[in-house]
Amino acid sequence: MESLLVPTAIVALAEIGDKTQLLALILAARFRKPWPIIAGIVAATLANHAAAGAVGAWVSSFFTESVLHWILAASFTATALWTLVPDKMDDEETSNARRFGPFVTTLIAFFLAEIGDKTQVATVMLAAQYPHLIMVIIGTTLGMLIANVPVVLAGNFAAEKLPLTLIRRLAATAFIVLAIVAVYSAMKTSGWIG
Repeated sequence: MESLLVPTAIVALAEIGDKTQLLALILAARFRKPWPIIAGIVAATLANHAAAGAVGAWVSSFFTESVLHWILAASFTATALWTLVPDKMDDEETSNARRFGPFVTTLIAFFLAEIGDKTQVATVMLAAQYPHLIMVIIGTTLGMLIANVPVVLAGNFAAEKLPLTLIRRLAATAFIVLAIVAVYSAMKTSGWIG
């Protein structure tokens, strides 16, 4: 269950105020058809996070458990700092949206927007850390939906009322906690502590 619940919570927090959440808001305002947009988010996130999770699981096989924990600690710390920086939405990502319709536009835009995004990086790290890859992918996808579906359904109202600075700080704190756990695990597997 930890392989499901931790990724869900981490990604849900990290996604609030993220570029893809802003994208969801723009798509909801443009199309005013929430269900095809939500379906596009699900499909794009599953594809993107499955690839990211596979990379995380694959990369973890190259390192000893101790080295992997040190890498994860550094990665989680970097992601915590990255989470504190507000995202901005590029108009280019939604400029040709109308001609494809809400589902295809959302699918393409979300998939591309997630490439190299902090939630994709978090998925790589979480897949490297937790043994149940499918649960990690489901958890990160649920986290994306928890953060984005209310924005799609409520439109501008929800985005304007959320305390984004506080939420970014909470997400950064969650990544720091994961970094501390990874440092502890690294020290334990290295034999530095008993």
